[in-house]
Amino acid sequence: MHDLHMGGLAAWALKRGGSIHPIILPKAVLGNETGIMNPSIFTHKGKILLNIRHVNYILYHSEGKKFPHQWGPLVYVHPENDVTLTTHNVMCELDSALNLKTAQRVDMALDTGAPTWNFIGLEDARLFEWDDKLYLCGVRRDAYDDKGTGRMEMCHIEFVDGQWTEISRHPIPAPNGDGSFCEKNWMPVIDMPYHFVKWCNPTQVIKFDIEAGTTEDAFVEEGERKPFGRDFRGGSQVIRINDNQRMAFIHETNLLRDPFGRKDGEYSHRVIIWDNDWNLIHSSRNFHFMGTYYDHVSGTDYGIEFVTGMTIHPETGDILISFGWQDNASFVLRMPQKIFFDFLMDDG
Repeated sequence: MHDLHMGGLAAWALKRGGSIHPIILPKAVLGNETGIMNPSIFTHKGKILLNIRHVNYILYHSEGKKFPHQWGPLVYVHPENDVTLTTHNVMCELDSALNLKTAQRVDMALDTGAPTWNFIGLEDARLFEWDDKLYLCGVRRDAYDDKGTGRMEMCHIEFVDGQWTEISRHPIPAPNGDGSFCEKNWMPVIDMPYHFVKWCNPTQVIKFDIEAGTTEDAFVEEGERKPFGRDFRGGSQVIRINDNQRMAFIHETNLLRDPFGRKDGEYSHRVIIWDNDWNLIHSSRNFHFMGTYYDHVSGTDYGIEFVTGMTIHPETGDILISFGWQDNASFVLRMPQKIFFDFLMDDG
């Protein structure tokens, strides 16, 4: 078995000069809520910034499928007095060694009125810069109706008077009639302002007119889906790696049911590369970050992982990948560029 599949990409990188960095938020930021996940890393004006999703629940995922919760192997465990799934966003700065320097909850100053549904807040926000403005863009499901309709929203944020603050908010309609139920995980194209990759197989690129509040297709791939099996769903930002190619981390979800019909799931990842015409020209092998096998010692099967960020270290040029694990931990994986591209091009 390929050693990437024995211990995951994190172990593979550690053996070759990479490093992994858990992000631990201070109690003063967390309060009484513990879940932190799905960090999005981005280099902005020479600083390494990280937005972390902070939630009021804990994901219970049955380890080894042996001890499921009474409601199933995959369950959101809420406080008894709060059955919402509430998200806050925490902006962090890391030093050059990827240690936490500062952490502060973003003041979503434009929140108005009571939420209309029980998923509250801007979820799984990607952090990026367009036209010299720093944005968070994720899905919001508490502002449209009482059925959970979700739309991507861009929030311009700034550090004002010692506080990360939302300056403006821009809901993004779904393209081609705005008729879909829930839009999630669009990937901002860093070198193409107001463009997102909505789907990857086949590829669909969306252009958002921020002034008019409208969307249109910028590119739609024609022809059959490529035979990868599972859907390619959004992950990191899309970054340029040379004059002719862009790349992104994407995720694939295997939604399962236990023998009693209760929900379970497994997430895995790939890195994909497009040329300038949005032809998908390369895919890495399918992988997990923290392993793919059931560990009989720890009793863990590493099922839920999610990438929401990738950037280049401003001093060393290393590839930095930020990911969440089990909806309750946040990590940054550092890989020297040679090691990263060795992994990316390894077909065997």
